[in-house]
Amino acid sequence: GNPDLIHRVAHVLVFNTNGELFLQKRSQNKDVQPGKWDTSVGGHLDRGETYTEAAIREMKEELGIEPSETLFLYKYRHSNDYESEYVSTFKSIWDGPIQTNPEEIEEGRFWTLSEIEQSAESGRFTPNFLDELKRYIEFSTANQEKR
Repeated sequence: GNPDLIHRVAHVLVFNTNGELFLQKRSQNKDVQPGKWDTSVGGHLDRGETYTEAAIREMKEELGIEPSETLFLYKYRHSNDYESEYVSTFKSIWDGPIQTNPEEIEEGRFWTLSEIEQSAESGRFTPNFLDELKRYIEFSTANQEKR
């Protein structure tokens, strides 16, 4: 609630081997952006925790998954009217079952990037996720990474 206070956050973009991106629909009980589609995984770091440790912990807590590899992509500072964050973003590939945490997530599913891009102006997604997606696409293009 105070953008002057900066906190650390880990995001994970979870793709399947078809290149589809898993998104979570935030619970209606969330204070911020309830019922909107958001980044695959996101969470605050615990005291003494590294960004990588937080990313792995959050994947397990939110999606019930423990991928064999989590790749660091980039870091950035994100600010808006209600918060400021230092974000580190990771990528993981997962084709196994996903068990979403019902306290955090209303539903979840894999989307193609073109589906997301076509619906970007619909109001269905959190502004933070759309910012993240833009950063990911720019990063992927600059690094010639397969999207």
